[in-house]
Amino acid sequence: MTCLVYLPLVLPLLLVPLTRRLTRSTHPQTAARTLALCAAVTAAAGAGTLALVVLTLFDDLPAMERREAQALSAGVVLPEPVPDLVAAAALLLAGWLGWRIITHTRQRRCVVRDLRAAGPPHNGLLVADWDRPHAVAVPGQGRGVRRRSGHVLVTSGLLRLLDPDERAAVLAHERAHLRLRHHRLIAVAGLAAAVHPLLRPVADGVGLLVERASDEDAALTVGDRRLVARTVAKVALASQPAAAGVTDDPGIGGLGIGGSNLMCRIDALTRPPVPVSGVWSVLACAVMAVTSAAAGGAVRDFIALIQAWSPSA
Repeated sequence: MTCLVYLPLVLPLLLVPLTRRLTRSTHPQTAARTLALCAAVTAAAGAGTLALVVLTLFDDLPAMERREAQALSAGVVLPEPVPDLVAAAALLLAGWLGWRIITHTRQRRCVVRDLRAAGPPHNGLLVADWDRPHAVAVPGQGRGVRRRSGHVLVTSGLLRLLDPDERAAVLAHERAHLRLRHHRLIAVAGLAAAVHPLLRPVADGVGLLVERASDEDAALTVGDRRLVARTVAKVALASQPAAAGVTDDPGIGGLGIGGSNLMCRIDALTRPPVPVSGVWSVLACAVMAVTSAAAGGAVRDFIALIQAWSPSA
């Protein structure tokens, strides 16, 4: 097999510097969707080619060894798969990634389950009697006509901390998370990072972008960008460490107003917007396309390899 099989494993690294540029985008919602899509596709391509590398261990099967001996006796040299050491390392890596995926999925489900178990919401709002100030968007559950809409969970400690205008900013921020379906982008990016660890910075970038998108939406709702910036800073500083069972890790699924990358969010709210060229989104999509093409080439190489080793060849 050619080097195409290795490219999808390393090309996602190119998304990391592009993520740093895209997190400054004046259109954070669009940038978040772009990054989440690129992360999902490149992670799938990397996982697929890793599986191909593992499957090259087929040449060590007794039937394949007999096939190779027959070919050599006939003066035919069969194409060599990747080295066995590389394939064995890929097998171990695949097992580790499988464990990461299972752990990530369980943690995410546990967090969401605990948030939903905090109590029934009233008109889309649940006030939990917790001292630590925190607010989080809890995604809905179910599908179709049985689907339940999400709700906002705020703590009594948060309500005591904020004045009425700041409370309105918090609710606007969290409701923006729900309306814009940010939990889906967070879930996609987090799973992509679990599948392909090199994409962890990209998942973090998606987490920052969805927070920025909700900040912008809240600013439009309350009509005061500085109010939102002040509220974000106030809640973030008062929420450390996070309340038990509530997390702002984009890989887990928290969608709270405190969040991370506090200074980036405040700068975006208080400073004049600096246009960010759309070329960075184009480049991110180009990385996704090249990674997908390399994965397709690796599949063709693997099919050709199987055909060459086939007894009927």
